[in-house]
Parts: sequence; C-alpha cells; structure tokens
Amino acid sequence: MSDAQPRDRAVPNLPSRDLDATEAFYSGFGFVRAYRDDGWMILRRADLQLEFFRFDGLDPASSAARCTIRMADVDELAAAVAASGVPVGEVGFPRLHEVRMQEWGLRAGHLVDPDGNLLTLIAEPRA
Repeated sequence: MSDAQPRDRAVPNLPSRDLDATEAFYSGFGFVRAYRDDGWMILRRADLQLEFFRFDGLDPASSAARCTIRMADVDELAAAVAASGVPVGEVGFPRLHEVRMQEWGLRAGHLVDPDGNLLTLIAEPRA
C-alpha cells in the first residue's frame, strides 16, 4: 500500500472539435494521453493535467473557454510550445503570447489552442 496521500486539485475541462487534432497539438510540446474514449480525453505533462470533451459545433473565434496554469518554470513550457511550431503573435489559432512581466505583477504568457481555448501561463512567485 502506498503512503502517498491523495491531493486536492482542480482540473480544467476544455472543449475540442476533434480529439485527435487536440491530442496531436498538445503532444507537440510534451503532453501524453492518460485516458481517451469517444467523448473525453485526459492529457498529462508532468504534474499538469488537461481534460477535453468533444464539442462538434465549437467556433474557436467565439469560444470563452479558458484556464490558468501556474508553474515554477513557465519559460520551459513556453519554449517547448514555440519549438513545436506554434506561432508567436496576437491573432490566429493557434498562437502563443510571449511570457513577460504583466502590469498586475507576475510574469505570464498565453497559449490559444486551435479550438480557441485560452491557457494563461503564469510563473509562480518564488518564496
């Protein structure tokens, strides 16, 4: 029996028009499938977990789906996203907004995936 205690957590559930395309996109920067059926998918990258549900009629341009990812090394994830070929820019799907100091006091960037999901990437302050 393991001594590891379950930990409380929240996991984003994001819409996907095509789970195959979503998996291919996120696998480009290190996410791997942990679970998949016809309408649901779980992807993991180290301690990060994203869950996706199938949403056939999704319009990326009008999607309001979003989540925040707080991490110790936000630059590593942003570099992996950029290295996978996701363009850096302000428009289009997908796109990466570079990590920079925000007016609200933390370093952050944004990833917008092909379905219009906005993932805010925030560097956790060091204690």
